[in-house]
Amino acid sequence: MSAPPVLRALRGATTATANSTEAIAEAVEELIGALIRGNDLEGDRVLSVTFSCTTDLDACFPAAVARRQTGWQGVALLDCQQMAVAGDLPRCIRLLAHAWMAADRTVVHPYLREAARLRPDRSGHN
Repeated sequence: MSAPPVLRALRGATTATANSTEAIAEAVEELIGALIRGNDLEGDRVLSVTFSCTTDLDACFPAAVARRQTGWQGVALLDCQQMAVAGDLPRCIRLLAHAWMAADRTVVHPYLREAARLRPDRSGHN
């Protein structure tokens, strides 16, 4: 008998190559794909995802990109602006997701592209 699922918090981040709808969409799709594959998530297990972007990204909403994911019709999605801090990583998109996962599963927090330097301890999970 498998252990019942528990609610887990998942983090991740990436960078967009430019402040354009296409570049942001590409980065968000890659990040969500890594989150789903790395944690073996199905849409109905994902409860919510909050995206934050640095102030230099305003061409589109990451949540609008995420909303196109198959099985994510019931996922609560939210966008917000990352706190502006001098020297922050430019064109950065971060996420905080909540999902039901097996209690004994190791959580994978994907840090992709230039965002890998934010969490070098997670760089093996890109």
